[in-house]
Amino acid sequence: MPGSVNDSEIAIVGAGPAGSTAAILLARAGCDVHLFDRAEFPRDKCCGDGLTALALRELEALGFDPATVVSWQQVDDVVIRSPRGTERRYPLPDGAGYHAAVARREDLDAALVDLARAAGAHLHEGRQLTGADPDADGVTLTFGTNTHRTTQVIAADGMWSPARKMLGLGVEGYRGEWHAFRQYFHNVSPRAASELVVWFERDLLPGYAWSFPLDGGRANIGFGIQRGGSHTIGEMKDLWPDLLARPHVRELLGPDAEPEAPHKAWPIPARVGRVPLVGPHTMFVGDAAAVTDPMTGEGIGQALLTGRLAAEAFLAGGDRLGRYEHEVRRELLADDRMARVLIPLLARPAICGAALRVTSATAWTRRNFARWMFEDYPRAMIATPRRWHRGMFTGPGAYQ
Repeated sequence: MPGSVNDSEIAIVGAGPAGSTAAILLARAGCDVHLFDRAEFPRDKCCGDGLTALALRELEALGFDPATVVSWQQVDDVVIRSPRGTERRYPLPDGAGYHAAVARREDLDAALVDLARAAGAHLHEGRQLTGADPDADGVTLTFGTNTHRTTQVIAADGMWSPARKMLGLGVEGYRGEWHAFRQYFHNVSPRAASELVVWFERDLLPGYAWSFPLDGGRANIGFGIQRGGSHTIGEMKDLWPDLLARPHVRELLGPDAEPEAPHKAWPIPARVGRVPLVGPHTMFVGDAAAVTDPMTGEGIGQALLTGRLAAEAFLAGGDRLGRYEHEVRRELLADDRMARVLIPLLARPAICGAALRVTSATAWTRRNFARWMFEDYPRAMIATPRRWHRGMFTGPGAYQ
């Protein structure tokens, strides 16, 4: 028999960045918030671990302290290798604040969960969602032998969101637009331990490979490919040793680099606006809303953003679901469309190389390409006049 039913004003399923953000904001506003996750924190999460300016600004607005994340590494510039093998350095703006960082998701997510708990959210770890039954007044959630009754759900439960499936809104056969592969290394070269490097390999386009620096002489090394590219998802495991053996990758890692643990792979959803953003008494956020950037596969900033928008919609009252859906589309849809125009162009080595040559022409183009790449302003800023404002291309970084 099910356990006793607990009532709450709002329940959040999934305690990653999107769910924790919503929990923090709602709990601070005095709401009765229950946050559920199937894992117990800290837990590893497959990710490139990169934090864009969008993510940093959302974290700063939350009052999040980077000092609580042991693996936090500030990034000042990015090195990009073109399909023809030319390396170019793109400095991020100096001055107040910074525009990019790297942090292991195991550390980042645990710190966000701690912040949600400190704000007053009720955290329930080790709870796998097994049922979601909506009616006119709310949703009854089932976690094994326990049930939880709530008036509103925020589903932050990942790309294959169980909540979405249980509400009859699942997408049959969906496997994501991107698939990524990563492995942690220690004893890497001084350069790999301090520089963020992106390789636009000819055979990976429009995907790419990366080396992201972490604390303690470590690095996150990986690559991501888009479905329908020159490599199939099934080839990724065999492609990995080949990629690590390429001279420029081996040189960056250094002779003493050693893997810390087996490699991991994960799919990435990037189809905002093409899956339902809302369901019965439910708002989908983060990967459950498929809001990842379709051009880079970056999703932490979008997760934090949608978690905030869901909390704001709930607090606004009225047509909460309609408000949330409108705001997500307003924030992300134009940028998604622009990225989809650029993707087939960047899949061609000649065009990708030409774009890198043009963007490296002057100090101004290098700096602003780095800002655009790290989502310091929206992808489609130029094409969306409502976003124009004084200083839109010259603002300071986060954490001034």
